[in-house]
Amino acid sequence: MTSIHFALFETEIGPCALAWGGKGLVSVQLPSADGYALRARMKRLLPGAVEAEPPPEVAKAIAGIQALLAGEPVDLSWIELDTDHVPDFNRQVYAIARAIPRGSTMTYGEIAKKLGDPLLAQAVGKAMGQNPHPIVMPCHRVLAAGGKSGGFSAYGGVETKRRLLKIEGALPDDQPSLFGWA
Repeated sequence: MTSIHFALFETEIGPCALAWGGKGLVSVQLPSADGYALRARMKRLLPGAVEAEPPPEVAKAIAGIQALLAGEPVDLSWIELDTDHVPDFNRQVYAIARAIPRGSTMTYGEIAKKLGDPLLAQAVGKAMGQNPHPIVMPCHRVLAAGGKSGGFSAYGGVETKRRLLKIEGALPDDQPSLFGWA
C-alpha cells in the first residue's frame, strides 16, 4: 500500500490542505478555521496519513491552487488525481465537471444530460457532494437549476462556493448575498 502524505498551505481565503500518494492527489481540503482544525480534519479523513514537505509536483499543485484562489486565471487540469477510491459514476461526473472552464458554470441537469439521462441530476448532485478534490475538480462550478447554488460540502458550505465563483468571475458583483442565493 502506498503511504499517504499531506501538507497544509496558506491561501487568500485561508489555510488549505492536500494529500497525495503514488497516483496523485488523494484529497484537497478548503479553508478551515485554523491550521490546527485543518490538521485534525486531515488526520480524521485519512487515518495514518503523515504530514510532510510536498515533492515538486505537489508543490506546483499548491502554487496553482494558491494562484487560483488569489484570482489569477490558472488552469489546474494538469494535476493528477488519484480516483481509485472513487465510484465509476462519480468519475464520469467529475470528468465533465473538470472540463468546465474558469468563469463558467453548468447545472446538475446539464451534466446529467451529458451523461445521457436528464433524470440523473440528483445523482450528479450527490457525486458533487462526495468530491474528494474540490478546487482541482471544480465542483463549485456546478449549480442547481435556475442558477441557484445547490449544495457545497466543502468547509464553509455555500458561502465558500459563492466566494470561489466570485474569485473566478463566474458570479457577478450584483448577485444577492448568501441569504438571497440559495
